[in-house]
Amino acid sequence: MIALGSDHGGYELKRKIMKYLESRHISYQDMGCGSKESCDYPVFGHAVAKAVAAGQCEKGIVICTTGIGISISANKIRGVRCALCSDSLSAKLTRLHNDANVLAMGAGIVGENLALEIVDTFLNTSFSGEERHTRRVKQIEQI
Repeated sequence: MIALGSDHGGYELKRKIMKYLESRHISYQDMGCGSKESCDYPVFGHAVAKAVAAGQCEKGIVICTTGIGISISANKIRGVRCALCSDSLSAKLTRLHNDANVLAMGAGIVGENLALEIVDTFLNTSFSGEERHTRRVKQIEQI
C-alpha cells in the first residue's frame, strides 16, 4: 500500500496520481489534504511518513508546491528516507542507492506527465542491495 499526502498546492497532482494508481490496481491510503483550501504541509508530510515508518504502508508519496517543505517534514520521522525528485533518473537512483521509501514532488515544478513517470519509476525500482549502498543506508539510519 502507498501512503499519499499533499497540501493544497499539491492537491490536484495528488488526485491525478490517485487515478494513475487505481488504473494500475495499486492500493493507496490518502492521508489528506482533502481540498485546495490552504493548509499546512507538515501535517500531511508527517502523516505519510509515520504510516511508512510504522509499516502500515510500504512506500509514500508527498506533494506540495515545491516539494521542499513536505520532504523536510517527512524526513523528520525516524526510519523515513524521503527523496525530492523532479526527474525519473533521480527517482530510479534514490531507490537503487538510498532505498528511499518516500517520494516527494513539487506540483509547481513537475507537470502531470513527468510526475506520473517519476511515480512509476519510483514504485517499480528496487533497492540494489549492494554492500556499499546497504552500508550507507545503515549509516543514515544511525544518525
